Amino acid sequence: MKKFRSNWFRVAVEGATSDKRTIKRSWLEQAAKNFNPATYGARIWLEHFRSLLPDSPFKAYGDVLAVKTEEVEINGQKKLALFAQVEPTPDLIAMNKAKQKIYTSIEIDDSFSDTGEAYIVGLAVTDSPASLGTDVLSFSAQKPESSPFKDRHYSATSMFTEAVETELQFEEIEDKPSLGAQLFSKVQALLGGKQAKDDAEFVQIGQAVEAIADHVKDLPDQLAAEKKFSGELNTRVEQLSKDLIELKTVLGDTQDHSQTQRPPVTGGGKQALAEF
Repeated sequence: MKKFRSNWFRVAVEGATSDKRTIKRSWLEQAAKNFNPATYGARIWLEHFRSLLPDSPFKAYGDVLAVKTEEVEINGQKKLALFAQVEPTPDLIAMNKAKQKIYTSIEIDDSFSDTGEAYIVGLAVTDSPASLGTDVLSFSAQKPESSPFKDRHYSATSMFTEAVETELQFEEIEDKPSLGAQLFSKVQALLGGKQAKDDAEFVQIGQAVEAIADHVKDLPDQLAAEKKFSGELNTRVEQLSKDLIELKTVLGDTQDHSQTQRPPVTGGGKQALAEF
């Protein structure tokens, strides 16, 4: 199945929430620092509803892949904004193309799992922009427990940001093994293609290189998560490529003791002796 990934788009700005609370700058910084789909995946929901049924209109419509913060200028004021990158389902792509649910609102927990730090626990698509979302809640006595959205909250400490208009653009991505995993596979094939040697030196070389390849096979994914992908990865891949070239040279020059020696040539001078 084809996979798609969105461009980076703004999902929140420090300031107001939909239920009359305030998104602190530190929460956005913590959310960007702490977010990891392997820790807790933030899914995309329709109007913040979570259905138990996979075929419901309120099923999940994709996943948040990554978040980051950037300074933006709004009405002449500099504010910290949170940006997200998502992987949509085909239904979300179709919905967006039809100009439906073109606003987004994040679900942020300011004390996720008793850590005392903020975390993004969900993202909603909606047709209620920030101004209308604020108007809807003008009757809510400014108490979170009286919010019309209270039954949709992930937890008592979570809140919804005001909905902001979002311009989503999706690009198809190729789902293939990481570069490190490909190199690891090549090393395994290289070692497997050689017959077992009875000298300990070759065994030690093979084990060492296989350990190096195993160590770096997940390196691209780790670096991407730490936002240090480009420079460090290129350096390590270049070094690994050099190591593999040196290994190939060593393997080519290593004598294979399992192969029989060619019998010596008989005869002398320019004479060739034939057997009768």
